[in-house]
Amino acid sequence: MPDGRARDNSAMRPIRALVALFLAIVLVGAAIRYVFPQLALSIALDAERWRSGVVARTVDLPDGLTMAYLEGGRGDPLVLLHGFGADKDNFVRIARFLTPHYRVIAPDLIGFGDSSHPADADYSPAAQADRVRAFCKALGLKSVQLGGSSMGGQIALTWAAAHPGEVRSLWLLDPGGLWSAPPTEVARAVLAGGANPLLVSSEDDFAALIALTMSRPPPIPRFLQDVLARQRIRNRPLEERIVRQLRADSIEARIQGLGTPALVVFGAEDRVINPATAELLKKLLPRAHVVIMPGVGHLPALEVPEHAASDYIRFIDSM
Repeated sequence: MPDGRARDNSAMRPIRALVALFLAIVLVGAAIRYVFPQLALSIALDAERWRSGVVARTVDLPDGLTMAYLEGGRGDPLVLLHGFGADKDNFVRIARFLTPHYRVIAPDLIGFGDSSHPADADYSPAAQADRVRAFCKALGLKSVQLGGSSMGGQIALTWAAAHPGEVRSLWLLDPGGLWSAPPTEVARAVLAGGANPLLVSSEDDFAALIALTMSRPPPIPRFLQDVLARQRIRNRPLEERIVRQLRADSIEARIQGLGTPALVVFGAEDRVINPATAELLKKLLPRAHVVIMPGVGHLPALEVPEHAASDYIRFIDSM
């Protein structure tokens, strides 16, 4: 009998070891989620970057500021500029479909993400465009394909208008800066003196912002949303300064007749910038091609990355 009991206990050891391993994994996962949520976000971003073939780097600009960026792929350099309150990782999902064709470079604009955040700097689109030019020169790029989402589109257009020989094409994803376009609910709220829903003061504000900006948001667990929200809350004083400078700038007069080939993309359900802006851009840019995406909100690169990337690849191939 004693020998039999010994054999039974021995047979149970592998099962107990597996149960112990499972419980350890669960406990570690719970600890990361509830005790170290910032670590959980970093792990998730690293996994997305690896899957898309991009790595994080930094470069110092001549004025002493530092720009962080993601880079991956081969071919023509495609520089992608994020929107207000966003960062370089807004392009990670779409980069997966672009890196087989292009050298994708997505910087954190000054004032956002991991780049420098000088409190008293000039954040006008012209100043930001000059910084992006300096960034590209630091990487040895003489001319680029240039894309921009929302505020990033406003900055991209500003660069192309001032230095058209340096921008071979434009990819404008729901771009801002055309204030004669019909207002949206966001614009009406701001013009009426109400709270700007693009600024974040709480975790709930950030959750509401996701619902406002995207019709098809990627699945982001609420605890990770809260980490992102806290980053926005910390940056709010600077973002208030930046948004005032953006609103003071209209790009329409200076882009009139700009001959750079441009793919203009709008989500049909954009509640931040009116999709009618696309037709206005078509009149201003003689070589613009317009795509309106049904069922998509303000951020096509996050909502329908594969579709948006394939449209862009076809556009470039047709040039």
